[in-house]
Amino acid sequence: MSHAPSEFPPPFDPAEAIGPPTDPPDDRIEVGVAIVGGGPAGLACANRLMQLLEDEPELTEKLGEVPVAVIEKGKVAGAHLLSGANMKPSAMEELFPDLDKSEWPVFQEVTKDAVYFLTSKMAVPLKPMPPNFRNHGNYVTSVSKLGRFLAEKAEEAGVYILSETSATKLLVEDRIVKGVRSGDRGRGKEGEELGNFEPGSDVVAKATVLAEGTLGHLTYAAYDYFDLHGVDPQAWELGVKEVWEVPKPLDRVIHTLGWPLRWGAKHKEAGGSFIYPMGEDKLCLGLVVGLDYTDATLSVHDALQQFKTHPFIRKLLEGGKRVAWGAKTIPSGGYWAMPKRLSTPGMVVAGDAAGMVNIAELKGVHYAMHAGMYAAETIVEALKQDSVNFEAYDEKVRNSAIEKDLYRTRNMRQPLSKGLVFGGALASAMTVTKGNFPGGHWKQEHDSEVPMEIDRAGDKYPKPDNELTFNKLDSVFLSGNATRDDAPNHVRIQTRVPREIAQTWVSMCPAQVYEIPDEQMENGAGEVDVHITASNCVQCGAITAKGGRLTLPEGGDGPLYQET
Repeated sequence: MSHAPSEFPPPFDPAEAIGPPTDPPDDRIEVGVAIVGGGPAGLACANRLMQLLEDEPELTEKLGEVPVAVIEKGKVAGAHLLSGANMKPSAMEELFPDLDKSEWPVFQEVTKDAVYFLTSKMAVPLKPMPPNFRNHGNYVTSVSKLGRFLAEKAEEAGVYILSETSATKLLVEDRIVKGVRSGDRGRGKEGEELGNFEPGSDVVAKATVLAEGTLGHLTYAAYDYFDLHGVDPQAWELGVKEVWEVPKPLDRVIHTLGWPLRWGAKHKEAGGSFIYPMGEDKLCLGLVVGLDYTDATLSVHDALQQFKTHPFIRKLLEGGKRVAWGAKTIPSGGYWAMPKRLSTPGMVVAGDAAGMVNIAELKGVHYAMHAGMYAAETIVEALKQDSVNFEAYDEKVRNSAIEKDLYRTRNMRQPLSKGLVFGGALASAMTVTKGNFPGGHWKQEHDSEVPMEIDRAGDKYPKPDNELTFNKLDSVFLSGNATRDDAPNHVRIQTRVPREIAQTWVSMCPAQVYEIPDEQMENGAGEVDVHITASNCVQCGAITAKGGRLTLPEGGDGPLYQET
């Protein structure tokens, strides 16, 4: 039997995420510009806004006591940021032209690259190296450290960063975005008010920037409400990453293709690994897999553990110790899945929330930062004219490298689901011809529409030895996750579904949020219950891509990433 997750939509009312302000006018928090999300896009926007406002005293006064506020759901900026980040330097250079590169939050400039094709025992170097994997002149960074750095710069400039604050509702009146509502704090498991209960507040703004990152709660509600969805549905990949202290430094950036993924058209396990140096004593490695796969037993976390048992990888980690772990989705739909408009009156969308990721070249951080800066420039010019029309932002993005690069690689992700040989050959042809051959529009379906069946991926995963390989719960602990056990459930799924759907969620989740009762696992029932342990969630977003819906937990919940 096979079933598509889209056949079992989650219980979710869009009115929960969009509506008019409800606080009395005197009780509303007024800010000039409200930026939702303290990642590269949101914080680049905040920094650029303050730079521009230095020369606009009249506008600054008009924006009030809090000209720019960043609403960040993590404990601190960077707490929820994770990426395998080889960052192009263009955005940092433009945002901080007088800052010496020695002061950037990076580990090193990339001077050596290598790409390997893995079998179960061998690592075969690909020469010449595929051009889309070349990283010379880029910088290895930790995106969580980058977030902290950008937040410090923003606060020094006068930005108010409201950490531990979830933006749970987009405030809209007369189809104009007026700000966001922050979430309640201090509710119990059933939603009851606890002794420390604090209600949320309406945060009204003259301009709102949605920079929530991948699978943003408000962003996708806004896409539905304002009809902003792109030509194709967005697609996603799930990445699981570890940081290791190692005795021997890594001198190059490494990517791999092939094992342990099954790239054939049947299983559609398209993806690969990254291994990046982090100074003299650390390296990070991760496995990224497209969420359009078909085997309900596939687990990216466990496939990463399997990956580390390869002789080539094991040697890199020999004598080392795992010190960090995390997981996150990555938008991979590219050009065709970007929203048809990036603005609506009162609001713009930037970064991963808008699908600004070049998955063929594994790049997104500098696009997010550039987009944030474009948003800042547009907002300042519009507000000077007392306008909330931000259409100029669309033009800035469309005429930038963001649009040009994503258009050039517009069809490179889609063929990979048809197998590594066929897909790789087509992707290479597209790279060489800058997307012109084969041209046209290769359409893609939503990840949740792919029928799932129980196959054999899970049979080959190694048992954790707590030295090289680790289970999910120990990994969640390493993420710094400190969500209350009695917090309300923020995960929306149908809890009685076919076994294939339930197994998909159980295996896919890197944090062991979903479980099938033991007796139902043993009796082979066709339909099973799904139990949710929401406090394990590291907010990777994969459930939204594969048939459920991740809403926002209480501010401050979730992981506390330090160097992912």
